[in-house]
Amino acid sequence: MPRPAGRSRLSAADWAEAALAALREGGGLAAIAIEPLAAGLGATKGSFYWHFANREALIEAALARWETSQTEEVIAALGQERDPLARIRELFSTATEMATRDATELVLLAEAAHPQVAAVLRRVVTRRLDYLTGLFVELGLDAAEARIRSVQTYSGYLGRAQLARAVPDVMSHGEDNRRYLDAVLESLLGR
Repeated sequence: MPRPAGRSRLSAADWAEAALAALREGGGLAAIAIEPLAAGLGATKGSFYWHFANREALIEAALARWETSQTEEVIAALGQERDPLARIRELFSTATEMATRDATELVLLAEAAHPQVAAVLRRVVTRRLDYLTGLFVELGLDAAEARIRSVQTYSGYLGRAQLARAVPDVMSHGEDNRRYLDAVLESLLGR
């Protein structure tokens, strides 16, 4: 976690990113510790306390950053596309790639008993399911069936993320991945 290049002063966002990296790479919330983060960033504890009152505030900021970058920004980027089928294809592709390269969500799921994590997971999962449900409704499913398909989709995503982390060599890539995603979509839409 080196200090961001060309910067002499760390921001709260730098600390939040470092906390997320520690969480993801260090095995959970226990890895978010002020002194090791400061050392990794080449900073002092004073820098930390300039931005945050305590460790819980840093955890809150890191979780908010993850929620924004991995949910809200993804959804906003998809909003540029008018065709719901194109949006869902892009979402599947983006989510698949994210699951392969970033285990943060899996680590957070393992920490779901922590109150701060539980609250963020509840918001994120609800937001993602609501978005997926809306896409399936736009594609012609009634609301109840669309919700079932969104839960099915999200469950599959989590399973794929776990496989990508545990046994990455069994995952499809390139053209095989595109065919996999097409087959999943056809199955979900009953086509």
